[in-house]
Amino acid sequence: MTESSYLQERENMVRLQLEKRGIRNARILEAFRRVPRHEFVPEKYRSAAYSDNPIPIGYEQTVSQPYVVAHMIQEVGIRSDEIVLDIGAGSGYSSAILSLLCRQVYGIERIKPLADRAARTLASLGYENVDIRCGDGFEGWPDQAPFDVIILGAAPVELPGALQGQLADGGRLIAPVGEFEQQLLILHKKGETIEQRSGTLVRFVPMKPGKFIPEENDQ
Repeated sequence: MTESSYLQERENMVRLQLEKRGIRNARILEAFRRVPRHEFVPEKYRSAAYSDNPIPIGYEQTVSQPYVVAHMIQEVGIRSDEIVLDIGAGSGYSSAILSLLCRQVYGIERIKPLADRAARTLASLGYENVDIRCGDGFEGWPDQAPFDVIILGAAPVELPGALQGQLADGGRLIAPVGEFEQQLLILHKKGETIEQRSGTLVRFVPMKPGKFIPEENDQ
């Protein structure tokens, strides 16, 4: 496919998958127009890069469905001066979207080849305000805390307590929580109080602890 074809597919994605389903924030819509999702998926799946589906990226992981990513971002709201922690960064696609909406993104991916690939892709495309590392998402990134927004791209059975402790005052966290039936949970920290509300039902890959450094060619 040509770059102009990808551009048209991206516009169709925004118009048909996002706007028609209730994504109204103009900054979010513009970010999805600008980020080339096809660059973040394996070449054999590029023809389906702008479909309304998750896409495999290896190691039993996926790039999340565009609408779900947009919905989660819209739910927490992100300002241009904020710092965001992206847990389960995967291919780096969500981190790229977030980088256009905030001051700095820190992305954690537990599978080292995916973390390395995401960092290379983001660098090659010129996203300078994103830092990706291989790490344990359950532990967060304490050296860079507190965060204004924390977004989980994988589903823990229970929300890790360490992440709540890394929220700034006024910070928001959104996560799919559950084992089989998952539901979005949205937290808002106000001083010493954390308010919680439930969102829509979703389906994400499970969140696992620790770093994973596979043997060569072990996928």
